[in-house]
Amino acid sequence: MREIAVIYAVFLIIMSIAAFAVYGSDKSKAKRKKWREKESTLLSLGFFGGAAGALAAMKLFRHKTKHWYFWAVNITGLVWQLGVLGAVLWFCR
Repeated sequence: MREIAVIYAVFLIIMSIAAFAVYGSDKSKAKRKKWREKESTLLSLGFFGGAAGALAAMKLFRHKTKHWYFWAVNITGLVWQLGVLGAVLWFCR
């Protein structure tokens, strides 16, 4: 059963790294006036596993910080992702 918790934790780490990279790339493209990522892509990455990376990238790159819905979606995603991780750890002990 603990394997499920490890797999989920690794999934969250991989998604966070991916979200961080995509937010960083999007910020770089914005500065260079290049074709950008869709907002739905950025929001999906944060909500479906990469909230920690998305929030870190928002702060570090100062990207999408003026849009309240990015904060709302990523914080909501972080809460449910940590909640699921906590539940998995609780039931796997």
